[in-house]
Amino acid sequence: MTEPHPTPSTSAHAQRRRRVVAVTGASGGIGRASAIAFGRRGDAVALLARGEEGLEAAAEEVRAAGGETLVVPADMADADQVREAVTRIEDELGPIDVWVNVAFTSVFSRFDDITPEEFTRVTQVSYLGYVYATMAVLPRMKERGHGAIVHVGSALAYRGIPLQTAYCGSKHAIQGFHESLRCELLHDKSPVKVTMVQMPAVNTPQFSWVLSRLPHRPQPVPPIYQPEVAADAVVYAADHPGRREYWVGGTTAATLIANAVAPGLLDRYLARTGISSQQTDQPQPADAPKNLWQPSDRSRDFGTHGRFDEKSTYRSPQAWASQHHGVLGAAAAGVALLAGAVSAVRSRR
Repeated sequence: MTEPHPTPSTSAHAQRRRRVVAVTGASGGIGRASAIAFGRRGDAVALLARGEEGLEAAAEEVRAAGGETLVVPADMADADQVREAVTRIEDELGPIDVWVNVAFTSVFSRFDDITPEEFTRVTQVSYLGYVYATMAVLPRMKERGHGAIVHVGSALAYRGIPLQTAYCGSKHAIQGFHESLRCELLHDKSPVKVTMVQMPAVNTPQFSWVLSRLPHRPQPVPPIYQPEVAADAVVYAADHPGRREYWVGGTTAATLIANAVAPGLLDRYLARTGISSQQTDQPQPADAPKNLWQPSDRSRDFGTHGRFDEKSTYRSPQAWASQHHGVLGAAAAGVALLAGAVSAVRSRR
């Protein structure tokens, strides 16, 4: 069940300029929740994905939230389709202010059981889709002298786990691409910004429609966050794109820190726990959807959430902390000064 968000007033919409926002992977999960969140602010939102039924349902929710919509069916693995999508969006909605890269696919499987064609497909959608979209929209933003690109990443951009070799490889590639591009933009003193939001386990439909060769149904590793938590972080990053990246979820922070300090130990821990923790006790249905080659939501809407609502949370204090380093730093400095003053007073007694 979706936790309600406050509906912004008309006067609040009037106080800020309507932006044009494009979101890929917008038919479900983080992409859909992000599109709705931008719509709630009164933005014009272009929704890109392959599944037309899912896209239309998502667009209806964006309009209900207060946004203008444009549905753009596109396969992000096809560079020509992506370029055409960018042209259509700007022709019909206006210059793109914010581009959000979310679209991905994957295969839940041991590496031995993935075919070269499947691995290539995951890489094309989940990594090259980000590259193609950035290639298409960045020159336009540079020419206008403004714009923000938000890459939705994952803790798995830093830390690989078993059963997700293709997905982890793509997320690592996005991280390297993001860092390299950001350096170039900084060198050029470009007003166009690029940032990345590293996500935790999120309750999305991917665990119902991603191709799986596991004996049991796949699941996110708890703790699990609702897509709205991720969407709020995406919107914040779009508003504050000068930061290199944002972390969402305490597990993301813990994983990235542990991997930096003791990666070998984490390898052994995941070897023991990483396979069982990504599967439920329920057998994988033989007729489960498989969206690798064709969209599972072409004729059926899967919604924003996955099937783990009862296990998922709508809050991430760590996301707030990641967004407010300055406040926390000032508070820490204040505490340190106060402690020093107290210590000095006591030493004089």
